[in-house]
Amino acid sequence: MQGKREYINSSDGTKIGLLTEGSGPPLLLVHGGMCRLERWAPLWPYLTARHTVTAMDRRGRGSSGDAASYRIEAEYDDVCAVADHLSRRADGPIDVFGHSYGAACSLGAAAQGAPVRRVALYEPPGPQTVPVEWVERLHAFVAAGELGKAIGSFLIEIIGLPRDQVMAMRDTPMAYDPFPIMANTMPREADSLTTLDLAALAATVTQPVLLLLGEDSPAWAPEITHLLHEKLPESAIAGLKGQGHEAVDLDPGAVADALGAFFAKV
Repeated sequence: MQGKREYINSSDGTKIGLLTEGSGPPLLLVHGGMCRLERWAPLWPYLTARHTVTAMDRRGRGSSGDAASYRIEAEYDDVCAVADHLSRRADGPIDVFGHSYGAACSLGAAAQGAPVRRVALYEPPGPQTVPVEWVERLHAFVAAGELGKAIGSFLIEIIGLPRDQVMAMRDTPMAYDPFPIMANTMPREADSLTTLDLAALAATVTQPVLLLLGEDSPAWAPEITHLLHEKLPESAIAGLKGQGHEAVDLDPGAVADALGAFFAKV
């Protein structure tokens, strides 16, 4: 991924790393768990052709710093801080696209009054996503140093990927090592999701929201998506035919088309 690197400080002083490329209306990307901003590489050329795109590294990974303790609300603050920075540069509110855990953070930021014009959310997780028994096993895997088992459990049981696909991913080159990211961030994020009230956040969001939903996504995704659709004052659902939770990788053109149609609206 090409672009200009820069850094800002969040409200608690945590450094947040950014990468910006392209031209056009400003668009902020907020990635999900077990990854860094390089996660957007498949979608990057589609979006930078239409927008000035900024991808942020969420706290605890990549070019961003971290804090001694964790609250999901601090991630809302991070998105707000980046949105404030970008909106000042653009002299107006920006658009935001969040995937998975990053979608929950984006929703929280919008609920807190971030300077956002439109918000697109691709399957934000919630308590339905992380059964208590699975969270306990995740902690046990990480405590025992069995990070491969933790990642496999997450991808198969939570994301719904076939076992053979997950096994094949072990030999696929990546731009970064997911193991330290998973060890440092996944247990705390899973804990936060067990009590996350997405409906309460949605009720205070005033911006138009697009909810992306994979046709083949795990059962928790349509449940949460339709709940948010009911609670958000203005929202629409865009289905991703033949895709699950990972269309950013597997069908970036379809994701870009859905985003382009939504963000093009005045």
